[in-house]
Amino acid sequence: ERGMVSPAAFIPIAEEIGVIGVIGEWVLKRACMEAAAWPGNLKVAVNLSPVQFKSPGLGLTIVGALVDSGLSPHRLELEITEGVLLQDSEATLATLHQLRALGVRISMDDFGTGYSSLSYLRSFPFDKIKIDQSFVAEMEHRPECAAIVAAIAGLAQSLGSDTTAEGEPAPGSRGDPD
Repeated sequence: ERGMVSPAAFIPIAEEIGVIGVIGEWVLKRACMEAAAWPGNLKVAVNLSPVQFKSPGLGLTIVGALVDSGLSPHRLELEITEGVLLQDSEATLATLHQLRALGVRISMDDFGTGYSSLSYLRSFPFDKIKIDQSFVAEMEHRPECAAIVAAIAGLAQSLGSDTTAEGEPAPGSRGDPD
């Protein structure tokens, strides 16, 4: 009835009613199975919600998805938001290091929004920093957004992390056919 529903609309509900673990596990397994059929140089990225991340069986779920699919761990990238890092930092960092030890890549998603803190970048060596689309969408019209994108990209490069700027400039900006 509603057509496409944004993850921003259904993920909080799935977390609240306690089904995010089941959904997240299905998504992870399905993504790994699909990616295993792709050419070997391609990776797949899967978002983990903060609730899903604190599940005690997360490591086993990820190992199971990799084993069942035959996907090499270095081809899986797990995306977490800064909300994950607001949780018990010692346990969170231990989990991040456990996942990294498996060979899985870890990305900081939506960097620059919410509770952004440079201390997160100091506490764990993320493989990738993803700049939130809100900055990209407005960077042609708001110089401060362009400056933030450039600063985060420079910071990531200095830290040895890859960078992805999500989204695209708003319609009517340079390069737009309109």
